[in-house]
Amino acid sequence: MGGIFKLEKKFEIRNEVKRMLKNMGHELHADWSNKIAETLFETDYWQEANTIGLTVSKGFEVDTKSLFFRCWQEKKKTAVPKCDPNIKEMEFREIKSFDQLENVYLDLQEPIFEQTTLITPKEIDLLIVPGICFDRRGHRIGYGGGYFDRYLHKYANVTIALAFSFQIVEEVPIESHDIPVDIIITEKELVECRK
Repeated sequence: MGGIFKLEKKFEIRNEVKRMLKNMGHELHADWSNKIAETLFETDYWQEANTIGLTVSKGFEVDTKSLFFRCWQEKKKTAVPKCDPNIKEMEFREIKSFDQLENVYLDLQEPIFEQTTLITPKEIDLLIVPGICFDRRGHRIGYGGGYFDRYLHKYANVTIALAFSFQIVEEVPIESHDIPVDIIITEKELVECRK
């Protein structure tokens, strides 16, 4: 019974935060995304990383496009996830320009396999983990596919989530396999979740 309740609760929280995201104006979205990016760039985690795992933002998510340009400017490698829906697993592949991306299911942008090279979990120094919402312990509600949850079991370095302040909720219902992120950065603060 507890599992069903958790699923219903996750569904409710996900829908409520999605609604709030969709209601953000373009100016506010751009302003807050910039503030989040600037805070990220100032961290030692960013500055010391040689290879950064990133997803390409879409729609109402915190904008990550500027992160790619900053990586390339600073000669950092950018690794983007490529999902295999048949086995529900993903791997990261290096892209050197947005031309190496293609639109796949759910309008996600993923690396073109033939034009990109595999980056192993050990090679990624910093992984930016997406999500709909988070609590201050670093637990997250994702998009429901479970790809990142599975990948995080193989990944041992630093994880950071980028979120608008209203995406931090009091408590995310967790399951035994969930792995929290280490840090959350919003337009207002940097939350250390490992305390």
